Amino acid sequence: MRYDLVIFDNDGVLVDSEPLSNAILAGYLTELGHPTTYEESLRDYMGGAMHRVHDTILQRTGQRLPEDFDATFHARVFAAFARELTAVAGVTEVLGKLVAGGVPYCVASSGSHERIRVGHQKTGLDLWFGPGTVFSAQDVGRGKPAPDLFLYAAERMGVPAERCVVVEDSPLGVEAALAAGMDVYGFTAMTPARRLPGAQGYFDDMGQLPGLVM
Repeated sequence: MRYDLVIFDNDGVLVDSEPLSNAILAGYLTELGHPTTYEESLRDYMGGAMHRVHDTILQRTGQRLPEDFDATFHARVFAAFARELTAVAGVTEVLGKLVAGGVPYCVASSGSHERIRVGHQKTGLDLWFGPGTVFSAQDVGRGKPAPDLFLYAAERMGVPAERCVVVEDSPLGVEAALAAGMDVYGFTAMTPARRLPGAQGYFDDMGQLPGLVM
């Protein structure tokens, strides 16, 4: 099926940031007295906005994270990005095919605008995402699994939800896309298909994506 808008998640779909950020998050939470493994970070927080981390820790322990938690975490993440972040293999070729085929696209991420910008500048993806095509959970207040972000992106891009397709790699993201009434394809390079129920289909190589959405 050809769609009128392709909405990309960012972390793990456009930039290969999930291993870096989740290792840092697990280490920082453990450092603060909330023992967390890398696998637990992926399970509990992958695809979610920062408020999910705060809410989860408060619910589980009754303790609030430090006021400077977000700033410290992002400083560590951005330092790691500067050292070693790369784009997901094949994603620039996919974007090139969408451009050549006249298929609009955008990014809708639970990450902050700063996080998206830093990652895109490091990987060169800023050349592919112009003004008005980058959306963050900061724009709507509630991150995934709420549908707000995807609905906001579709509205701003001028495309009805039913004509949009979302590319996601997290359970929270798939849940949000379905709640928004959009089709969604699960990218399984890191997350097995069984953890992404409800998707229209699954793929583990970016080279497969154009055939699914164009």
